[in-house]
Amino acid sequence: MEMLMNKNWKILQPDTELVEKISSVMNCSRVAAAVMVNRNIVSPEKASRFMKAELRNLRPPFSMKDTDIAVRRIYDALMKREKILIFGDYDVDGVTGTTLLLEFLQDAGANVSYYIPHRVKEGYNIQPFHISDHAIPKKINLIITVDCGSGSSEAVRRATDAGIDVIITDHHNISGTMPGAVAVVNPKRPDCTAGFDNLAGVGVAFFLLICLRKYLRETDFWKGRREPNLRNFCDLVALGTIADVVPLVDENRILSKTGLELINSPSRPGIKALIKACAISNYAVATEDISFRLAPRLNAAGRMGHASMAVSLLTTDDMEKAREIASSLNLMNQDRQSIERNIFDQIVEYLKEHPHLTRKSTIVLSHPGWHEGILGIVASRVVRRYFRPVILIGTRNGTGKGSGRSIPGVDIHAGLLACANDLEHFGGHPMAAGLTIKSENIPRFQEHFENAIQDISSDGDFIQTISIDLELDFDRITDHLIDELESLEPFGEGNPEPLFMARDIRVATSKIVGKNHRRMTLTQKLSDRRMSRPVNAIQFNINPEQGLPNRFHQIAFRLGWNRWNGRRTAQITLEET
Repeated sequence: MEMLMNKNWKILQPDTELVEKISSVMNCSRVAAAVMVNRNIVSPEKASRFMKAELRNLRPPFSMKDTDIAVRRIYDALMKREKILIFGDYDVDGVTGTTLLLEFLQDAGANVSYYIPHRVKEGYNIQPFHISDHAIPKKINLIITVDCGSGSSEAVRRATDAGIDVIITDHHNISGTMPGAVAVVNPKRPDCTAGFDNLAGVGVAFFLLICLRKYLRETDFWKGRREPNLRNFCDLVALGTIADVVPLVDENRILSKTGLELINSPSRPGIKALIKACAISNYAVATEDISFRLAPRLNAAGRMGHASMAVSLLTTDDMEKAREIASSLNLMNQDRQSIERNIFDQIVEYLKEHPHLTRKSTIVLSHPGWHEGILGIVASRVVRRYFRPVILIGTRNGTGKGSGRSIPGVDIHAGLLACANDLEHFGGHPMAAGLTIKSENIPRFQEHFENAIQDISSDGDFIQTISIDLELDFDRITDHLIDELESLEPFGEGNPEPLFMARDIRVATSKIVGKNHRRMTLTQKLSDRRMSRPVNAIQFNINPEQGLPNRFHQIAFRLGWNRWNGRRTAQITLEET
């Protein structure tokens, strides 16, 4: 029998004195204060900064290594009208970062163009052939990378030999020798102590622009020109930051919150069209909508076609063109979903037939027919089902290209680093990575990667823990509390949506809606043996064939508003029972 993950429920125990202090100073409920303390917001000052999350509270980025060098080189390129090429990655982070730099430099009058490689045909990162086949023939003087380049030493050497300067802006871990670029702006470089390690690639690019705009202001560059308002670019920063699943704390929280405000009153035709294509209406776009609706459609461009479609969508001023591109991305996303389902179902069936593979610490599978542009998403689904690091590899002509996803506390990048001799290329983060490998080396890599992960993990890492913020009886649920919890948004990595627990729940009414969703009215037997007032509830993706219980011993749930036709009603969403 295949092994599915066990789950431990852990009720967090925030310091009661801190909760009372924050509740009193911030004039908020103890529930909201407890949620903040659970997220390491342990003083009224931190709580105030967390709640305000305004652009003016960003820490100065000027201490980030090499930003000063990068700024002066870009200034020289502007003054000399040199040809600048922005080289971006094909995911949402790279696409939004590319758009950000492109639009700012266009506003500054730069002679600028962009290039994003084809995900399948060219692969990740700037390569030597990009210099030979594109940059040199186009007579490019300066290349600025976005969300890539930290592992591109050979390409940088090729560019330098051709008299082309390279500025790298990136946020990926640096494996091996750092490229000899004019500037490497990456908060994860070993000698950078600025403390911006959580930034996405678009966030690094945004911080570079803060420094550049300041330098241009000090040199009177903007006299006679319209100085760009960087706040207007925060919609792009929010899209890329949320899509890249970086922690939504500190700078990322500020940038995402500001960006969400812009996204919810969009002036950018592409974002307007994308929201409409996602059928989002009657409520504000939240991080969940970006993660599961907007970002997958933007990513569909790079996965199923070419990421330049996404850049075209985000940069166009023509609403009709935006609608056409958004519609095309919608169709691409539907194709992507179909391929994803087929690969996932194939993997689940294979693991049912080979259950011993699910008892290992890792799952590494390969297949010649797999669409490599989809494998990262499928790997995430396999991780959610089996809760262990997963690497999926699509092979073609003797070469495999793969994507990996991991679980909290198990660094997949460190695992790949231990297997570097088996791989042609690799890169990524503790939770996500990509690799290229010769097909003949895959069996050896499977064994070495399994051993590497065993060496850096413990048995407890493979048991999923559900962290409950606190036990919350139904009689404490009020409209005011829901509004308070909404004020803690944006939710995401590092600031998860609050999760509560309640015991002794009865189902008063129940019906199946949509595709296997259960809408219910619930009541709770309280400690004084009274029954609570009814609460509306929804449970997604159930299996009716397994039975529909009329009571739950305990539930883990989220609390929010159900908005429909301009009205809102309190609703809990059951996550676990």
